[in-house]
Amino acid sequence: MRIFKEFLPALFLGVLVAVPAQAEYAKIDKVSEFNEVVQGKTLTRPLIRLEVTPSGAIKGRGAAWDVTGSWSWRDGYFCRDLNWGGDDLGYNCQEVRVSGEKIRFTSDKGSGDSAEFRLKP
Repeated sequence: MRIFKEFLPALFLGVLVAVPAQAEYAKIDKVSEFNEVVQGKTLTRPLIRLEVTPSGAIKGRGAAWDVTGSWSWRDGYFCRDLNWGGDDLGYNCQEVRVSGEKIRFTSDKGSGDSAEFRLKP
């Protein structure tokens, strides 16, 4: 029992460290808000660098392949048609949330998979 009590503080600290705090992400509802966030920025994550222009273009690299596409804003969602290395990834409308220098896209109008990017000048 004494050994358990000696390790209890370390165990508790380990649990706190293993569960990072979740940052608050604000939902972007308007195209003007979205353009303000991404204008002049590169969206990055490991092996991916993308530019999303206010004119509706998407371009960049994903791993070793080019990424191209177009986007529009529909009913509060970022709707994109994307091609990656010659593969058509199709059309999908995504919920967009932002927190500081991070932006998160969640497919299927917020009910699907998410991808988080850093916003770099």
